This record gives sequence, C-alpha cells and structure tokens, in this order.
Amino acid sequence: MKIAPTIRAELDRYLQQEGLTFSQFGQIAGMNRGMVSALVTGNKSMSVNQCDRITEAMGLPEGYFYDLFIENYIIDHPPNMRRIERFLYRCAELDRLDAIRRVVGVIMDNLLYSPKLFEIAEGLFAQGRNEAALILYEGVAEAERYQHSERLAVCQYRIFTIQVGDDQSRNLSAATIFEVFVERLNEIDQLDALKDLANVYRSLRKWDKVDEVARKMRAKAEIQYSMKHQQKKRECDEPAKSLTRPLFVYITYADLLCASVCEAKGDYQQALQYTYAYANLDWVRETDDDALHWINLYKDWAEGNTYVYKLLSGDISVLNDYVEYIAASSTNKADKEMVTKLLNVMLAANQYQLDVGHIIKRFEMQINSFSKQPESSDMYTQQVVPEQFARLSYELAYYHLHRGIYDDGFKYLMYSLVSYHTLNSETYFINCMGLFEHFRTHAAPETMGKFSKFIEKVWLDNVEKNGSFDYRS
Repeated sequence: MKIAPTIRAELDRYLQQEGLTFSQFGQIAGMNRGMVSALVTGNKSMSVNQCDRITEAMGLPEGYFYDLFIENYIIDHPPNMRRIERFLYRCAELDRLDAIRRVVGVIMDNLLYSPKLFEIAEGLFAQGRNEAALILYEGVAEAERYQHSERLAVCQYRIFTIQVGDDQSRNLSAATIFEVFVERLNEIDQLDALKDLANVYRSLRKWDKVDEVARKMRAKAEIQYSMKHQQKKRECDEPAKSLTRPLFVYITYADLLCASVCEAKGDYQQALQYTYAYANLDWVRETDDDALHWINLYKDWAEGNTYVYKLLSGDISVLNDYVEYIAASSTNKADKEMVTKLLNVMLAANQYQLDVGHIIKRFEMQINSFSKQPESSDMYTQQVVPEQFARLSYELAYYHLHRGIYDDGFKYLMYSLVSYHTLNSETYFINCMGLFEHFRTHAAPETMGKFSKFIEKVWLDNVEKNGSFDYRS
C-alpha cells in the first residue's frame, strides 16, 4: 500500500539530505528549534505561514506544498476555519485558484461553513481579488441553492458583477440568471442591483428589459425616499449609506433610462417629457455637497439631451448650440458621456445628410482617445461606453464612406469591427461586414490586407472557442 506523502516527511527528508539540525533549519526559516521539532514529529498542526517559511527555506517556489497542505491539514483534519481563511487569502495572493477550488469542494458539503466562506468571499471581493472571490461565491450559491436566503441573492449579485465583461452574449446570460434573485436582496441593495441590470441591458440594446427594470427601480426608490423623509429617527437613515448614490438619484436615473428607451424607439417627444422630468429636481430635499453634485449633473444631462431629442427629431437649428455644449464639457477629461454626445451628432448627420466634417475635426483628439478608456468597476462605464464607442465608429465610417472619404471611412470601420468582435455582438458585426462589402472596391490594398488578417483571426478565434469539424478523420 502506497503511503500518501506529507509536508512533514518532505521536511524530514530535506533535513537529513542537507545534514541540518532543527536549530540550523529554524534559523534559516525564522522559527525556533522547538517549533521545527514539533512540525517534523507531527506533534503540531502547521499554519499556512509556517508552510510558506518552510517552502522558502527549502528553496522551493511559493505555494509548492499547497496541495499537500490541503491533504494534510484540511482534508485529514476537522475543518478549522481560521486556518482555512488564512490559507484561502494566501492562495488568492498567489493566484492559486486551483487550490481555492479544491478547498471549497471539500468543505461545502456542510452548510454550517457557508456563512464563514461567504464572509471570506466578501473580504476577497473588497480587495479586488474577483476571480478568487467568484469561486467562493459560486460554492456558497451552489450549497444554498434551495435556501431562498438573502445571502444566496448577494452571492448571485456578486457573481453577476464579476462575470459581466466584454462578451455581450455572456453578459445577457449573466443578467438573465441574476434578475430572478433581485427581489431576495434587501430593499436598499435592490436599487443598485436594478441600476446595474439596467445598464447591462442598455449596453445589449434590450430596450423592453431596460424599460421594465427602470420602472421597477423607480417604484422601489420612490417608496424608500418617502419612508426616509416620513421617519425622523436617525437610525432610519442608516441603511441608505450602503447605496452608491444618493437615494433620489435612483428615481431620476429611471427617468433617464426611460428617455433612452424612447429615443431608441424613435419617440423623441416622449423622450423629451422624461428629460423634463429629471431636469426638475425641486422636490429633492437633500442639500449636502453630494446631492448638489448629482443635481447639477442631471441639469447638465437634461440640457444636452434636450438638444439631442430636438436634433434627432429633425430640428437642425439646435446643432450649433449642441456642439458648443459638447465643447464646454470636453474640458472635463472624466466626462463619460462624451462618446454618446458625439454619437448623437453622427446619428443626426447620417439621418439628415448633414455636413459635420468641421465638427469631427474639432473633436478628433477626443474621438481617438475613446479606445483607451481606463478600466472601471462602474457598470455604465464598463458596459455602455464601449458599446457606444463601437456605434460611434460605425456611424463615422458610414459618414465618411458615403462621402467618398475612404481612408478615414475604412479606418473607423475597422475600429467598429474590432469593437463588435470583442463585444461578441453578432448583429452589429454583420452590419459592419455589410458596409465593408458595399465599399470594398474603394479599399486600398493595405486596408484589404488588414481586413483579411482580421477576418482570419476572427475565424481562428471562433474555431478555438467552438471547435471545428476535422474532415480528415
């Protein structure tokens, strides 16, 4: 019968091989002689910190003994959550996701460990160690799938937040799975959950879902806002501190989302009515700096969107005023709406055959910077802005190609193709392909070469992702 290896046996073998005493090894590892002796003889359980010191003293890579540590001190012992917690944090630091997955698999058969594992996941999530936290959240969610608990709902919210990324088909799946858990969150957390869901659906252009989620968010936010100002006790205001925005913002943001739904459906008059609603914030009772910041933001957005809806409905007279409005806001490098503002100009230009070459030239620097947006945890910046950039690139390509400015047209079209491939948006990727084919005869040899190489890369990525028939077999 083969005896399973242990860290203790490996250490003992190393000491004999190197001719080291417990004292000598202890000096190398920063441990006293008694501790080394206890570890070698098996009289004491080992902590992950001691495991790391032994590993380093033996000249081995970090985490070398972690598989044995799981065998020797987690599987073979009654679960010690203090030891497990420290081990999981250390595995996260070293990106040892395999070890984390194994530990979760071992201990999650017992629901008693679920609360502590959830607490550890929250700690990792707060540190930005999302991949490690995801494994723990998934473990807890699987173990509690029949519990209908708030903790299960929070796990699903975190899983949704972590999984949402560049791939729009995966984002749709994540949003669909999470949406059924929103009602199980506490009333305050539901507001941010609905906001994040709405932004993902908005990036996917699922306008019926955006409208549905926005209306739910507005109704819930109005109830919470009314309760907040009806109750005068200080403790009644405490829960709102967990929100990422002032409570009234969830009401106004719902109106903004509904306006965007109307815009997408071409109902610009109704979009204006929603815009006038979030422009009038006289009902807001808060007067602190944060509240005033958001009030000013909504007034600014309302001014810009009033221009937009008039412009898109055919009132070309507001174009110059809108451009000056954009120019005034372009000094703010953190303006996340700049992509959308310029997209609105191009949508109007292509719809009404307007000459906006001078406007494109004026904002050329900003347009070129959109592909280099910094990473953000904000769902709007993470999801909506990249989709808007892809659309802006397409509209710029359409504008230039139809005016015979082929070099710029194909440049922007390649931007859009790459963006929609990254987003895994099949419908809009096909639109880009169609536009390219329509103007193919005007493409320079260099452009054709870039296009061919890109399409080959897309094909190879697809084969790698989805597999392919091997006709030789």
